[in-house]
Amino acid sequence: MSYRTNNCGELRTLDIGKSVVLSGWVSKVRLMGSMAFVDIRDRYGITQLAFNEEENPDALKHAESLGREFVIKASGLVRERSSKNKQIATGDIEVLVEGLEILNESKTPPFTIENETDGGDEIRMQYRYLDIRRNPVKENLILRHNLAQEIRNYLSNASFLEVETPVLIKSTPEGARDFVVPSRLNPGQWYALPQSPQTFKQLLMVAGLDRYFQIVKCFRDEDLRADRQPEFTQIDCEMSFVNREDILQNFEGMMKHLFSKVKHVELEDFPRMTYDDAMRLYGSDKPDIRFGMPFVELKSESIDLVGGKDFKVFDSAESVISICAKGAATFTRKQLDALTDFVKRPQVGATGIIYMRKGEDGMLKSSVDKFYDQEALTKWSDEAQMENGDLLLIMAGDQSKVRKQLNELRLHMGDLLGLRNPNEFKPLWVVDFPLLEWDEDTNRFHAMHHPFTSPLESDLKDMEVNPGLVRADAYDLVINGVEIGGGSIRIFDKQIQSQMFKLLGFTAEEAEAQFGFLMSAFQYGAPPHGGIALGFDRLCSLFGGSDSIRDFIAFPKNNAGRDIMIDAPSALSKEQMNDLELG
Repeated sequence: MSYRTNNCGELRTLDIGKSVVLSGWVSKVRLMGSMAFVDIRDRYGITQLAFNEEENPDALKHAESLGREFVIKASGLVRERSSKNKQIATGDIEVLVEGLEILNESKTPPFTIENETDGGDEIRMQYRYLDIRRNPVKENLILRHNLAQEIRNYLSNASFLEVETPVLIKSTPEGARDFVVPSRLNPGQWYALPQSPQTFKQLLMVAGLDRYFQIVKCFRDEDLRADRQPEFTQIDCEMSFVNREDILQNFEGMMKHLFSKVKHVELEDFPRMTYDDAMRLYGSDKPDIRFGMPFVELKSESIDLVGGKDFKVFDSAESVISICAKGAATFTRKQLDALTDFVKRPQVGATGIIYMRKGEDGMLKSSVDKFYDQEALTKWSDEAQMENGDLLLIMAGDQSKVRKQLNELRLHMGDLLGLRNPNEFKPLWVVDFPLLEWDEDTNRFHAMHHPFTSPLESDLKDMEVNPGLVRADAYDLVINGVEIGGGSIRIFDKQIQSQMFKLLGFTAEEAEAQFGFLMSAFQYGAPPHGGIALGFDRLCSLFGGSDSIRDFIAFPKNNAGRDIMIDAPSALSKEQMNDLELG
């Protein structure tokens, strides 16, 4: 007889009276005198097995010998359950066991394999194959599968071709650190694992494939956090004969499709915001627009509503910026002190905050009343469009630092006021990034995205005289304050590409050594092209309502970049080191 006629999640009242065979893992055993009940679990669900000494004494004896996570095969008759369980799909029935076979015994697991487990992160990662048996982890992997299927279907129907690109490639100096692989057949030379298939997908456009995609593994040797892993997966795409609008429309359509099919959420058209506006209004190039609370300047190059009152904190500051928290004037002194402690944390790095309340009677009261009268405070209130019951939070200092710090405070206030609903989705295209950013340490420009990003056509005139003012024909997709991905229109003109390399500090020889193969290909008729790469792991965590991408990766690394399940990375044997001439 086969191991199963049905899985553990599909039997219903319509199956009553049917003889079935189930196989799976023992989830729970309940011994009740002459009766026993065992929950058997597989990927599809849980079914209750019933053992009755009067019906089958041998089966009951077997049930008494079962332990958690034993692998068993049970045969019997489906019957209606007397005590129904509405928490599971099979809760109206049970299987009266006629035969039981233990396929494999199990040691007692190091943690409970239930939705709410007693295992910590490290122990669950060490025994990840057990952790995956738990419903939350299993459902995350099913979500990941469903997303991948919908992505492939959508892009294939839009004439994209899925093409695999090499994993062993050449190291390039731009971007994050490469993972490198020694070559035994070419002693002293090294491959790099790809941070992105960037150059290959551009070569595929030169090859005339027109529309390419790949759900691809990428590798970056960088410090880790909740939304980063040393190996990650991205949805990598490129298109020929397109402008920015074509790409935004295509991938906005794909995101709407995914939300509709997988989350059953219908998204409206995505708004667009320039990089400059995002930084000015939110202090971040990935603003969370589920709630308002934009920045309001009280002191800048164009306005000063705080000067001339002998308050040194404001007088000495380059910038004074505020946010208006609606309905938060009721915050207690203890809550305000907690906000001050929050911004003083090393992760934020501020020295403190100034606050002003607008009471229900319209009266203004601030933490700097010693310096500012009602007339001065009214100017702040008017500028921030405060209403009765609002709270104004103010920070001062160097403009770039204040914006970053106030962004952290804004997000924190959004959490405190319940404005960041994980079941609400607000996408945004951020466009017109700077093409270059100046690095004080190396005393040169770096590409903000990568060296192949095209400048806006309107800014080409500034490439020689004011390169720092040149904007990129680039775009990021942001959802709920998370950068899901980004891309750009590419440079396909050899002269502009040479100019870009020059701005980045490459000599002609260095550019040829690193990217000569791409420049050579461009001489054979490169079409106008552009693309986008979306973080698949981040997309999965967004759909699953989690801040951590590790929850959606079958076998993730820990915060130190280690796989503690298989103990990797690990040392090589002396023989391997000698083969690679590394000894």
